[in-house]
Amino acid sequence: MAKNADKLGYPVKETVLSILPLVDEFIIAIGDCDPYDKTRELIAGIEGDKIRIIDTVWDLDKYPRGMEHAHQTDIAKEQCSGDWLFYLQADEIVHEKDHPVIRQRCEEFLNDENVEGLLFNYIHFWGDYYHYHHSHSWYKNEIRIIKNDPEIHSWESAQSFRRIPVFDGLNYRVKKNTYKLKVARVDADIYHYGWVRPPHIMTNKAIVFSTIHHGKERAEELHEKNDIEFDYGDLTKLPVFKRTHPKVMEQRIKEFDWAEKLSQPARKRPRLKHEKSKYKFLTFLEKKVFKRTLFGFKNYILVTGK
Repeated sequence: MAKNADKLGYPVKETVLSILPLVDEFIIAIGDCDPYDKTRELIAGIEGDKIRIIDTVWDLDKYPRGMEHAHQTDIAKEQCSGDWLFYLQADEIVHEKDHPVIRQRCEEFLNDENVEGLLFNYIHFWGDYYHYHHSHSWYKNEIRIIKNDPEIHSWESAQSFRRIPVFDGLNYRVKKNTYKLKVARVDADIYHYGWVRPPHIMTNKAIVFSTIHHGKERAEELHEKNDIEFDYGDLTKLPVFKRTHPKVMEQRIKEFDWAEKLSQPARKRPRLKHEKSKYKFLTFLEKKVFKRTLFGFKNYILVTGK
């Protein structure tokens, strides 16, 4: 699902292309974009007959607190006809090297009723294509392939999925009488480029997200000085990415031209979540002491031995 993806710097075309060879069909719900946004044109221009666009209208009053994301995801999900459904957000890319193992795991668990989804690893890029986050404040895994089951719904703001046997079609944040999915791991990565944008576009995206999650009035309060470009902070403290990016991202990486803005001294601003002492301490414990994630977001049940 997407709305104003091109305007806000999402690599939505690359997202589709990254798994198009792997799927039988690709369903995308495209919302009522602004007049000069080219999201629909980008997707409609992709060659082949696998893609089907569903035109939608977003209603943030009916689906507040980010739930319109989940609602739009469900709209697309309901139109899918395959055994497995591969869900990608408009800033998530799959590396072509991982296609074989993904297909193999889908074949392996197709008739296994004890596996409802597949769990992927995540690489969260930050600021540019060469630095990424590996800290407590960033989720390390998430469900991105699910069985085509009408009781499985997108959940909260569409980060994950849950089984909701009796669903009212409105409250995507409901927890009572919902069930985490039983999943198996797949040794493949989701390349998350959601925080790789020129600083001024990152500011615009932050305003839009605040509006979707908190309403227009609150968003205006949070972003009073919306002319200030987003400050990514000191990237030298982050790990350097030394592997290859998916081929579909080659052109975007060539067009990277905001390096100078990333090297400027950090301004005085509220600390981002990963910059806060609490999360830095938890990251230290995870990496140096316990060698595992502590108290992390885990909306799934990992099937032992799978």
